[in-house]
Amino acid sequence: MSGPTTSLRAYAAVTAAYWAFMLSDGALRMLVLLHFNGLGFSPVQLAWLFVLYELAGIVTNLAAGWIAARFGLAVTLWSGLLLQIVALVGLAQLDPAWSIRTSVVFVMAVQGLSGIAKDLAKMSSKSAVKLLAPEGDGALFRWVAVLTGSKNAVKGLGFFLGAALLALAGFKGAVWGMAAVLAVILTGVWAFMPPGLPMGKKGAKVSSIWSRDARVNRLSLARMFLFGARDVWFVVGIPIYFQSILSDGSADSRRAAFFLIGGFMALWIIGYGAVQTAAPKLLAAKGRPNSEIIAKTITWAGYLVPIPFALALAVWAGSGPSLWLSVALVIGLLAFGFVFAVNSSVHSYLILAFSGAGRVSQDVGFYYMANAAGRLAGTLLSGVSYQMGGLALCLATAGAMTALNWWAARRLA
Repeated sequence: MSGPTTSLRAYAAVTAAYWAFMLSDGALRMLVLLHFNGLGFSPVQLAWLFVLYELAGIVTNLAAGWIAARFGLAVTLWSGLLLQIVALVGLAQLDPAWSIRTSVVFVMAVQGLSGIAKDLAKMSSKSAVKLLAPEGDGALFRWVAVLTGSKNAVKGLGFFLGAALLALAGFKGAVWGMAAVLAVILTGVWAFMPPGLPMGKKGAKVSSIWSRDARVNRLSLARMFLFGARDVWFVVGIPIYFQSILSDGSADSRRAAFFLIGGFMALWIIGYGAVQTAAPKLLAAKGRPNSEIIAKTITWAGYLVPIPFALALAVWAGSGPSLWLSVALVIGLLAFGFVFAVNSSVHSYLILAFSGAGRVSQDVGFYYMANAAGRLAGTLLSGVSYQMGGLALCLATAGAMTALNWWAARRLA
């Protein structure tokens, strides 16, 4: 490193690149979900659109850790941005005259490319924090909390942006616009990225992607269940449920539903990001040893378990959509987001605390491989459980996964 100023500039550049990527990632998810739901795709078909996106994340995170160790973190960060642009341009080629089967296969492939891009960018950014953060005084927890929290706030804006662009510019106009903006940002990041990120090492072995640290493995298992618990209602269940009660099929009601659903998803993600950023203060983590932070991780994992079960019971007991149920769902899901965000923020700190500087990209890649596996399971279960038992079954399944997250977190002690 050339000094604290250089490290701070590199951190700012990494954060800016990550913000740009996640803005497009959130917008793209809402565009795809709402556009294809409007075309009459079933919940299971909608879930399939995101399967390759999550599956690609599993493979990418394993490989990206070695790629970064071999070629450098800057290379993987730039590659992630470039592949996202390619994915957006590819999605703009979608032809409305294609059959549903052809459309599903095509969008799955493009989403798979976007999944590779997302995890290259994520692994690069999170690994960079470990290497750029100053030592001591809780700085690592604060720096990673700011990165992850701000990223999710930006992604939340992306959810609203995607819904708004779909309503105002149409599907293709929105996709082309995002590709153009991202290309400008990639050019700026490439031109102005200061030194500070390490270059690769020729001796890095492919076998190094597998973690041999029991703490990393156990934390990765908890992470898998945590994100599965979120995505089992987040990906398909809640957006489609709200669209079914907000839209009567007319063009005006569909546009209004796009804004309302996008607004709620944005609010949830932005609130989640704000809590992540504040997590070090909420947990009074400054100066605490890792053993105490692990104890707090277990406690907060337990706090999450009853929330989705209570919401599932409320939906099951209700006689159908109603004002009180909608209000209860919004409040309950915001409460879920608060507790979930604390869990997620502590996980993001612990993986960096557990990782050695010499293999941080491999350990972070392995950890986010588990994250992607949880999202894949949650995505599939979201479509299947909604189609089989509606929103109540989605939420009950989320409850089961929060219980498994708590079980896995207890093994860290």
